Amino acid sequence: MASEQPSARVDFDQPSIARVFDALMGGQDHYETDRAVVRQILEIAPEAPAMTKEMRQWLVRAVRYLTERLGVDQFLDLGSGFPTVENTHQVAQKYNPEAHVVYVDNDPVVQAHSRALLVDNDFTHISGNDLLRPGETLADDTVKQFIDFDRPVGLVMCAIIHHITDFQQAQQVVKSYVGAMAPGSYLVLLHQHNPDDGSEAAGVAASLQERFGSTGLDTRYRTRAEIASFFDGLELLEPGLTAPHLWWPDGPRLAPLTPVNWTSLCGVARIP
Repeated sequence: MASEQPSARVDFDQPSIARVFDALMGGQDHYETDRAVVRQILEIAPEAPAMTKEMRQWLVRAVRYLTERLGVDQFLDLGSGFPTVENTHQVAQKYNPEAHVVYVDNDPVVQAHSRALLVDNDFTHISGNDLLRPGETLADDTVKQFIDFDRPVGLVMCAIIHHITDFQQAQQVVKSYVGAMAPGSYLVLLHQHNPDDGSEAAGVAASLQERFGSTGLDTRYRTRAEIASFFDGLELLEPGLTAPHLWWPDGPRLAPLTPVNWTSLCGVARIP
């Protein structure tokens, strides 16, 4: 495992997207400022931890499908967070032990944790670049060394683009990365969603967006049409753009659905 990016100083007084996600997943890599955000989220959506795990389970199914069924053997995971249980590298390397995975995250705690966890994994690497700068990220030495952009890549953007508050910037960031991929690559994207239909789910989405904004972790719960635009020009795989629990579930559903289950949309699309 390698990374050429130096870690920045950690600001323990500010919550982190990656650490809040870790807390919702039941992990250990978070601080009181992150837990305070989680408590605010739970006031609105007590089912948020279960939903966070459903998002991870969807990522597992998507990466498994690309690796096992479609033969993708390299992944660029943007805004990856902590490489904990059942993350991209573990799933891909279960089906292809030599699959290369490069995580990109500019959170210094994520970088330190990743270096420690992945030190003996020669096929998984961490880059400390800011995903908002696609040119710099794609030109990074670690990314270039371990991702061959002349061959298909699994481009993972799981629960990260909704933190880009400017919609046009979000579209441009996705477009920049997609444009750098070889034909036959795949975009794996999950985004927070506001059904905007007067439903209870729409109310939960609006409340969560407001609450995230008050914590400094701005999040945009976008409409289906806005999220679909990230896939413009690509070939969406079945079942298309849908809620995570509807994307090829592994078996019958056991837990009841709640409004928060309808506040995310995901899709996997082939880049022609």
